[in-house]
Amino acid sequence: MSDAQTVSAAVAKLYNTYPFPPEPLLDEPPPGYNWRWNWLAAYNFCTGQKPQKQDIRILDAGCGTGVGTEYLVHLNSQASVVGIDLSAGALAVAKERCQRSGANRVEFHHLSLYDVEQLPGEFDLINCVGVLHHLPDPIRGIQALAKKLAPGGLMHIFVYGELGRWEIQLMQKAIALLQADKRGDYRDGVQVGRQIFASLPENNRIVKREKERWSLENHRDENFADMYVHPQEIDYNIETLFELIDASGLEFISFSNPAFWQLERLLSKTPELIERAKGLSDRQRYRLIELLDPEVTHYEFFLGRPPITKTDWSDDNSLLAAIPERNPCMDGWPSQCIFNCDYQIVNLSAEEFEFLQRCNGELTVANILADVQMELDVVRTLLKQQLILLTPT
Repeated sequence: MSDAQTVSAAVAKLYNTYPFPPEPLLDEPPPGYNWRWNWLAAYNFCTGQKPQKQDIRILDAGCGTGVGTEYLVHLNSQASVVGIDLSAGALAVAKERCQRSGANRVEFHHLSLYDVEQLPGEFDLINCVGVLHHLPDPIRGIQALAKKLAPGGLMHIFVYGELGRWEIQLMQKAIALLQADKRGDYRDGVQVGRQIFASLPENNRIVKREKERWSLENHRDENFADMYVHPQEIDYNIETLFELIDASGLEFISFSNPAFWQLERLLSKTPELIERAKGLSDRQRYRLIELLDPEVTHYEFFLGRPPITKTDWSDDNSLLAAIPERNPCMDGWPSQCIFNCDYQIVNLSAEEFEFLQRCNGELTVANILADVQMELDVVRTLLKQQLILLTPT
């Protein structure tokens, strides 16, 4: 086998041994939502408006045990979904998961990302979470996926960040040294790793980081193995991340956690530094932020294949003529205290609550404001908070 085939076989062996993610199987739709997996919410975030169609094709590239796939089906009622993965064991769990919860608009294929061209047609949304960084050649992987993205389509990607995973890298190397010629025996690797953590002093930096950040999920061996004994991992920083993005040939749209990438949250006490940073490019500013706040364990972001039409609602007449709907990803509605798409609490004024009540997909903003005493800029605030989706007229 080639080196790439050897790595792929090792990765498949890991996930056949420890199917991942190890979330429980349910006989009902999964709870809550991840707005990045909801086509309406994701398209609105990327473009500023509601998509024109909902009968789309979605690819879950590296679907594992189908946790994300299941959400993709249930959150997109008119979509057809395809899941692919390298691990036959994980796919078996994914099929059972979706069958049990009634996620019946999905088909699965035992397939590498490299071979995704074997699937017919193109996809409007490609979801690739926690996969590219485990490939021996991530650039080849992202390029293969990019070829399957339809014009105007979106790709949602999650890859690891090196700065926030520094202690993880150290533990990975320590386990590998102690395993010696047993490396590749993943059950032995988990045992060795557990013994190391049990032996290290309480004030050890690696132990403290594990307890602060990872121990709640790592009590399951599947999570522990995925984190500490994985045979292939590439961690990124902003500079290497954008090398990957540029190689895709797609357009970078935005990180899906934009609040983290605002320099003001770090340097607002010194406006002079904010002013100096205005001379930096976007990528330089992102790099500055991760250097000053090296907690970045991963990057989540959207790419798109042009044409991607982004709507600017700064024109009052255009905004007044638009038709608003409530974002489908919010919890607690109807109430003046709700959770937004990121599960952050939002306290609505009486006027905002009344406005949202009238967002039925039929009335224009102007129609609603004729009865609700609210400034147009407040509508823009609701849009910025991702509480409403707008359709231009």
